[in-house]
Amino acid sequence: MRDRFQRRGNGLSDTVEQMIPLLEGLDERGRATLFTDARTANTFSSTPVSDEELLAIWQLAKWAPTSANTQPLRVLYVRQGAERERLVPHMYERNRAKVATAPAVAVLAWDTRFHDYIPEILPFRPQLRDALEADLELRTDWGTFNATLQAGYFILSVRAHGLAAGPMGGFDADAINTDFFPDGRWQAVLVVNIGHPGADAWSARLPRLGDGEVVKWA
Repeated sequence: MRDRFQRRGNGLSDTVEQMIPLLEGLDERGRATLFTDARTANTFSSTPVSDEELLAIWQLAKWAPTSANTQPLRVLYVRQGAERERLVPHMYERNRAKVATAPAVAVLAWDTRFHDYIPEILPFRPQLRDALEADLELRTDWGTFNATLQAGYFILSVRAHGLAAGPMGGFDADAINTDFFPDGRWQAVLVVNIGHPGADAWSARLPRLGDGEVVKWA
């Protein structure tokens, strides 16, 4: 297998080099798995999803970009049992049966103290931590936007691991935050059911907007 990276000098030093990834597009099957054939799953089989699979989903999703590498998304996996029974009442009624029966459920949240990690994950710009600490509105906009962006990556990672995702925004966020994140640091963004699709898992594909409604050229 050929090396996935090539070396290139960065112009700063004769001895300093950058590792440049060699990009390869997915084949049609890969694109279908992530996009064109993918649907939101409404039912799941009883096949379990292991902790190792759930961890692998995050370990892939974490590599996708966020603003200044700030990575505000946090993941709470809720297993079957008492914790799941606590979660179900916080969902809107139409989503309760789905959450109750899914093999795995992820509560995706944003960390309101995400900026504390900036000196570690953005070491060449540590002062950004202080700028975000001083501006609550900016910090909230930054955190919620980037966590939502990462939630999309998370869904794609679920699919990339051969599993079906059932993302839901229909829940009482305040109730989840109070029950599962009582210190107030994490704030729920999205709930995602995860597993292998069950009977009648897919609804019919709904229309997408045409290129003329979406794409402009400047």
